[in-house]
Amino acid sequence: MTHRRRFGDSYRATVEFCRPIRHIGAENLCFSTNEATMAGATIPFRKMNGLGNEFVVFDGRSGPVRLSPEAIQALGAADSIGFDQMITIERARGGADAFMRIHNRDGGEVDACGNATRCVGWLLMGESRKGDAVIETNAGLLRAYDTGTPEMITVDMGRPRFRWDEIPLAEEFRDTRAIELQIGPIDDPILHSPSAVSMGNPHAIFWVDDVAAYDLGRFGPMLENHPMFPERANISLAHVVSPTAMTVRTWERGAGLTRACGTAACAAAVAAMRKELVERKVTVTLPGGPLVIEWRDDGHVWMTGPVETEFEGTIDADTLAWQPTAKGAA
Repeated sequence: MTHRRRFGDSYRATVEFCRPIRHIGAENLCFSTNEATMAGATIPFRKMNGLGNEFVVFDGRSGPVRLSPEAIQALGAADSIGFDQMITIERARGGADAFMRIHNRDGGEVDACGNATRCVGWLLMGESRKGDAVIETNAGLLRAYDTGTPEMITVDMGRPRFRWDEIPLAEEFRDTRAIELQIGPIDDPILHSPSAVSMGNPHAIFWVDDVAAYDLGRFGPMLENHPMFPERANISLAHVVSPTAMTVRTWERGAGLTRACGTAACAAAVAAMRKELVERKVTVTLPGGPLVIEWRDDGHVWMTGPVETEFEGTIDADTLAWQPTAKGAA
């Protein structure tokens, strides 16, 4: 495993910045963080991805890093840093190595992200030089493991939830392997009868013969915001290729079409296992590449896949202007 330095070590004093940013039409963008240098307020970050699921990662353990929804949207845009989720590593509130805070590109905070958990676990293990890391999230404690293969990490994602009120759904369904929901005419629906699962966040999985044959960019927003899902939902199309292989595409809640969603891969895999379509260990191929998902006898779901650091950089807290400082820095 390649060990990495703690990238927030230069942080010192806590300050808060609230500045008008007219060009994105926000009244003000508040950036509460730490002052990095005497010369100016620059905030270090790391751009990472897991199978193309992109993250900007801040180290908030020496002091808070808080961005307004407008600031997150501005930095997440394609003409800026560009990311699916903003990840903030904070001091753990319990006995974990760190707390992971997750914001989607739309600025909303969410509880779980499997690919980000692998990235944060890899960073924490690089700092501690241990073979595992315990990460506290709003969805509970997750443990990441070094597989012995560089940049390949396994995460124990915990137990999936299938009860309608734990997912949650707006209506009671005794069997969430297939719920009553469809898109299109009643007698000839385009998509129907999804499985519903929570992996710390709500998922609906529609079973299809070809995941590329549907306009998920069109149906995704409608289904994400369907009244059936009081907390919105991640929407996936899944195709079972064999007892040990699946393909999945996902419209991610608050982020849109994504190259990879780790919790969606887990949700689709366990949903297929509940329907006895696949074995208890399966390779889930996403647009960004494969993840190996195993539903173990203790009820926990284990996910294995790669992580990558694209570059490190800094953000000007006054203007949100950013610049890279190192490419894939060690």
